[in-house]
Amino acid sequence: MARILITGMSGAGKSTLLDELDRRGVTTVDTDYGGYVTADGRWDVEMMEALLAAHDELVVSGTVENQHDFRDRFLAVILLSAPVEVLIERVTQRTSNPYGRTSEQRDEIRRHTAEVEPLLRQGATLELDGGRPVGELADEVMALLRGAA
Repeated sequence: MARILITGMSGAGKSTLLDELDRRGVTTVDTDYGGYVTADGRWDVEMMEALLAAHDELVVSGTVENQHDFRDRFLAVILLSAPVEVLIERVTQRTSNPYGRTSEQRDEIRRHTAEVEPLLRQGATLELDGGRPVGELADEVMALLRGAA
C-alpha cells in the first residue's frame, strides 16, 4: 500500500504539491473538491472508503476533523507547514481558491495554525516545509511512494 495523506493549513501548498505530483503521473485527490467534505467539515466516510479501496497508490490532500479515522489506510501522513505570515500572503494572492480573502477567514487561519496545526503535527509521520520549492517536496513524496513499492 502506498497511500499518502498530505495535510496542513490553508496556504501551506497542498494543492500546488498535488498538481506537481499529478504532473509526474501520480494519482492524486484534493478532498476540498468533489464532495468528499460534508457540511460539518468532515470527510464523507462512504466516499473516502470507496476512494481508498479503489487505489493502492494514491496521494490525498485534506485537513478535516475525522482524518485520524483513516490513519491506518495511509503509509504516511505528511504535515505541510509554513509560517502563518506565509500562509496569509499565499491565500490572499491565490486565484484557485477564494478562501482566505476576508479578514474573518484570515483570522480563522491564524487561529487554526495556533490550535489545529499542533494536533496535525502529533498525527504526522513527516513534516515538510511548505516554503521549499515544490519540486523538492514532490521528490520527497515520490521517494516515499517508491520505497513502498
